Amino acid sequence: MTTFLSPFTALCTVGFFARLSYALARSPVLPLFALYLGAGPEAIGFAVGISTVTGIFFKLPAGALSDIIGRKRTMLIGLVVFGVMPFTYLLVHDYRLLVIIRFIHGLATAIYGPVSMAVVADVAGAKKGEMLSWFSSITIIGNLLGAPLGGFILHSTPGASNPALSDFQNAYLLSGIAGMMSLLLAVNILRGDGHREAGKSLKEAYRRFSSGIREVISDRRIVVTSAMEGLQNLTVGALEAFLPIYAVTRAGLNEFQAGLLWGVQVVVTIISKPVMGKISDRFGRKPLIVAGMFLCAGAFGAIPLLKDFYSLMIAAIFFGFGEAFVTSSSAALVADLCKEKHFGTAMGTFGTIFDIGHASGPILAGVLIARYDYIYSFLFMAAILLAAIPIFLVTVKHERASL
Repeated sequence: MTTFLSPFTALCTVGFFARLSYALARSPVLPLFALYLGAGPEAIGFAVGISTVTGIFFKLPAGALSDIIGRKRTMLIGLVVFGVMPFTYLLVHDYRLLVIIRFIHGLATAIYGPVSMAVVADVAGAKKGEMLSWFSSITIIGNLLGAPLGGFILHSTPGASNPALSDFQNAYLLSGIAGMMSLLLAVNILRGDGHREAGKSLKEAYRRFSSGIREVISDRRIVVTSAMEGLQNLTVGALEAFLPIYAVTRAGLNEFQAGLLWGVQVVVTIISKPVMGKISDRFGRKPLIVAGMFLCAGAFGAIPLLKDFYSLMIAAIFFGFGEAFVTSSSAALVADLCKEKHFGTAMGTFGTIFDIGHASGPILAGVLIARYDYIYSFLFMAAILLAAIPIFLVTVKHERASL
């Protein structure tokens, strides 16, 4: 355990600054920046979702590649994107360039996300739920700080009723500084890579790459379990894009309060996940996933019925609990179901489906809100979560962690 503690702590430190950087560039800064540039609901949803589309195409190959060339080398590629891309937002003066930069910025989490999870799964043994949850909770403290900090920067100009271009640029400048810190720390920490297999021909490497992908995606249990978190992230993506807009334009809150709503949800998730992960290691993953889907559906569907800050905060708290239930158990269940040599591929598959949901959430919500209203849109998406529960229960028979 002593030999594991130091690299785990180092990995969490790098992840903290990387996630802080990404959160500063995302909610509530991104949707409000798109609104500042004149985007409507559909365009705002697209701008928020497009970076996650990148993950759909790159997470599975990145995870599979890490099984072959090594986790640390692959992680460093993603961290370079974390460090460099935030500074490119300083060049944005129109919506189209914002979308292009968001798509490229998505490479950061697409490469880093599944590989870092695979590293934890490699060493966690029977404690996958607990250790993956601790890792996730510690690194998403960056998300917790990033959302209200971004909102504070936008709301900090005295006497200004709306954020100015310089306010958005200040937020992205701070995002770039945090991203560079994660990269510089990683260069010193991630030295050597015991996972890389030397002497393999290109043909043999490709054979292992493709066979690993086929073996993982042919397992319906892995795909359906990943889909549960993907659907839960459908609502996460929608909240990232439209909770700030709803809070400011419909509920009459300011930008800082909008950031706090997102932040309190993240706090609840951070605090709850390690506990839920430990419970899932001991008593099984499926009950927690089902309970979490119910909580997320109920809280998400209630949001457009609420108008004041405190009631919206209560809904955010319940949503955070639901997210903790699902995310503490779904990645661990996927790791339980696959062979150890394919952890990278499994986490890549999981991340790809995760990102399909995350990317679809703001896009679907934007289309529905533009044509109907917040109430119809949020209730429809909540119903999707509830409809997925019986499919999961029938398909995935594996109920307890592999001890």
